[in-house]
Amino acid sequence: MVDTHLLFDFTSGRSDSWSVVNDGVMGGRSKGYFQIERGVLRFSGTLVTRGGGFTSVRTFQSFDLAGFEGLELKVRGNGRSFEVEVNDGQRVGWRGVSRRAPFETQSDWQTVRVPFSALRATIFGRRVDAPPVDLSEIERIGFYILDGRDGPFELEVEFIRAYRAQ
Repeated sequence: MVDTHLLFDFTSGRSDSWSVVNDGVMGGRSKGYFQIERGVLRFSGTLVTRGGGFTSVRTFQSFDLAGFEGLELKVRGNGRSFEVEVNDGQRVGWRGVSRRAPFETQSDWQTVRVPFSALRATIFGRRVDAPPVDLSEIERIGFYILDGRDGPFELEVEFIRAYRAQ
């Protein structure tokens, strides 16, 4: 038996807590956009690997996910690989640690489970040795595309839940 806790279901249509960060912050030319309508977060755009190679959509909201095993996502996409990010604000030196894990998409809706144990600690895409993620101090959740392939992408998300075995 699995217990879930709803974090986002996008039914309110409010998008004020979500924002996009493109690789232009480091000289890249990727473009990502998002909208929330009819209960779905839609993240789409074009990835350009030369000069950067990523774009992301994220929200800065606090969650205490202690005791949960991972995130459950209802998603569909255009067959590309995305990554979900869970950030607890930890730093190594003066740089923030990003904790991400990949998941695949397909054209039909699917429910994907991403265990917290699959999260990789990185800084600017390079793995780093960092303390384990502090699930009681989550301050950001988001999605990245950085699969190394130029071209259009699309990810739709119906909900984000935390899950644990009961």
